[in-house]
Amino acid sequence: MKLGFLTVGLSPMSLEDIIVWAASAGFETIEVGCWPPDSTRAFDGTQLDVTELNEGRAAKITSLCEQHQIDISCLTYCDNNLARDEAKRAANIGHLKKVIDAAAMLHVSTVCTFIGRDEYKPISENIEIAGQVFPPILEYAADRKVRVCIENCPMPGWQYEGLVGNVAHSPDVWDRLFEVLPQDNFGLNLDPAHLHWLGIDPARAAREYGHKIFYAHAKDTEINSEQLYHRGIMDLVEGGWRRSCLPGLGGIDFKAFLGALREGGYDGPISVELEDRDWLASRQQVQEGMVLAMKYLKPLVSENL
Repeated sequence: MKLGFLTVGLSPMSLEDIIVWAASAGFETIEVGCWPPDSTRAFDGTQLDVTELNEGRAAKITSLCEQHQIDISCLTYCDNNLARDEAKRAANIGHLKKVIDAAAMLHVSTVCTFIGRDEYKPISENIEIAGQVFPPILEYAADRKVRVCIENCPMPGWQYEGLVGNVAHSPDVWDRLFEVLPQDNFGLNLDPAHLHWLGIDPARAAREYGHKIFYAHAKDTEINSEQLYHRGIMDLVEGGWRRSCLPGLGGIDFKAFLGALREGGYDGPISVELEDRDWLASRQQVQEGMVLAMKYLKPLVSENL
């Protein structure tokens, strides 16, 4: 298991500078944010503008990674691939295909995205829609020897307050998605932080879905029991009774989670996704937070070798 991080918090650093810094800080791999430059959603980033990538620049990036012994393990672009607005859906999928093209150019085997949601339809119908929308995407990726993994972030309130905005949030939904999308290059990017506040055991999920986990995030969740009493579980606003935090500062047993990943057969990267608002005030603070997360996780990873 190589330790890395998602690059989105490091804007406006160039990808080249991020590669150099990652190596100097002791990381082994990076997960590169590939949102369109004009994206405005929270926690996105454009460390690689896939619309301008060509074979020449891809070769230079690959050479720099080799020089500094850093892997690019995943390209990430998470948006609503089931958007009700057909033009928006087409635009999102079109960009996702460009990310897949970029992964092929960079010899990166994995792309991470969201399923998303048509907010006017129940989850069961969204699963049916995903079964129609995703096969051409997965075929496009397979032709380029790329796997597509979906993150399990529920995105509550993405469309409406209290509504799950990304339907791939639970084992029940994963099972149904794998039934309609049995392709070998379709899997999960497992983030334990979301499972924890939903009451889903991250270690059990890691163990039971290891055969379909293509990537794994390292992020924790702190639950404030006093706020939970006042607000209740239906108040899903970030910063209320729950908050994202650095690994080790919340309620997740990362030793158990990493061990369960190993038991389930996963031996891929562990990517720090820094969304802890106590470490987002500046780029320097983001870097410090990532290094703290790595130092916490490194001995736990070593125990599971």
